[in-house]
Amino acid sequence: MTPFRTLFGQLKSEMQKAIVGYDQLLTDVLVAVFSGGHVLLEGVPGLGKTFLVRTLSQVIGLEPGRVQCTPDLMPADILGTHIVNENDLGRRVMFFEKGPVFKNLLLVDEINRATPKTQAALLEVMQERAVTTGGERHTLPEPFFVLATQNPMEMEGTYPLPEAQLDRFMFKIRVPFPDLESLVEISRRTTGFTEPVLTPVSDGPSLIQLQKELAQMPVADPVAHYASRLVLATHPEQKGALPEVQRFVAYGSSPRGLQSLIRGARVWAAVQGSTAVSTDDIRAIAHVALRHRIILNFEGEAQQVKVDDIITKLLDQVKTPAMQAA
Repeated sequence: MTPFRTLFGQLKSEMQKAIVGYDQLLTDVLVAVFSGGHVLLEGVPGLGKTFLVRTLSQVIGLEPGRVQCTPDLMPADILGTHIVNENDLGRRVMFFEKGPVFKNLLLVDEINRATPKTQAALLEVMQERAVTTGGERHTLPEPFFVLATQNPMEMEGTYPLPEAQLDRFMFKIRVPFPDLESLVEISRRTTGFTEPVLTPVSDGPSLIQLQKELAQMPVADPVAHYASRLVLATHPEQKGALPEVQRFVAYGSSPRGLQSLIRGARVWAAVQGSTAVSTDDIRAIAHVALRHRIILNFEGEAQQVKVDDIITKLLDQVKTPAMQAA
């Protein structure tokens, strides 16, 4: 996996020509991309979430698309619609005009501003990677990724994603506010008239091939058992559940959380130069893979319990195979 580790570093370095800071965020996004998963980015406006997607599409060699969500956005606005047009023989026929989802890398800006009907249409596409309309099935281009953004601060005129739809995202990544040094560097780079020239480091076919190779990385049974126990520990009804889980959690992670842990850990292990997945790789991505899959109950919401704190305590409680042997 040495060539992949080099490629991963090149992609990240190229993105950092345009994006200041966010070292961990860039790593998490690239891990999701090489795992073939969709990403939900959460952060206040102005932190560069949209710019991140544009930069990623440039360096990874994918065709970008964008949907700006509003309450009046309809499913046909993003999927496409049938229109009447003339064919080569001059006859009027129905043609399918493809929508913005027919791109490799789709940015869905402020997804929680779209109505549930439009959200459902979009998230169905994320799962099926195809659009069915008028009895016809239109396959999306490969590879296909969705990077959606949402603003956690303003809740007026928004439609929070239901738990079943949140589950379709592989990772939920929080975009932090830049520190002092990053803010100073941002002021230097972005207040002139020139933009950094980015060089594509990969392309779609190469990305698909790497995804297939990474999916073959071995995961030993003890590691799979550890990831499974970690997912089970998020459920309040499980015997021996953490007191905080029993008190504040309504629903734990679904099996998709386990799939995200394993798939993401494979890529993370390859980035570290490993040839097999370890429990450390599982632990490294536990927060981004599980934080949107642990649903708080009323008491947890009322006391503003942080899901990340619960995950941290779970990582301390659930013993790795090495800890059990000791």
